[in-house]
Amino acid sequence: MAGSTQSDVPPPNVDLDNEQFWAAANNGQLRIGQCAKCQKPFFYPRHFCPFCLSADVGWALASGKARIYSYTVMRRVGKPYVLAYVQLDEGPAMMTNIVECDFDSLRIGQVVEVVYVASTNGSLVPMFRPVDRHA
Repeated sequence: MAGSTQSDVPPPNVDLDNEQFWAAANNGQLRIGQCAKCQKPFFYPRHFCPFCLSADVGWALASGKARIYSYTVMRRVGKPYVLAYVQLDEGPAMMTNIVECDFDSLRIGQVVEVVYVASTNGSLVPMFRPVDRHA
């Protein structure tokens, strides 16, 4: 099994737009943006709705379930890893890493779930792993 460990995950770049996202992640919660005006969920964190441009946005708790939309295995590096876009069950796509898996068994449409991996400074970073890791 390949995957990331605490020693190789860089800490997140926290700013005013995403500080609540990272605070939630450190508490084991995956939060996404939610527009109060048009009700559409969105990701990445920002202070306005990308659909209707309303500034009346908040945070919604995501289920942590998703499907792999696209991925690539980075093999020509010191420690191979998977970079992917996953489509959250709530709708938005999220760029992430797929961990705790056999890279050669991954497939588009595969169901994944969020896991939290400690970064080099101890901050938790949401990543995803296949739900059925034994298939």
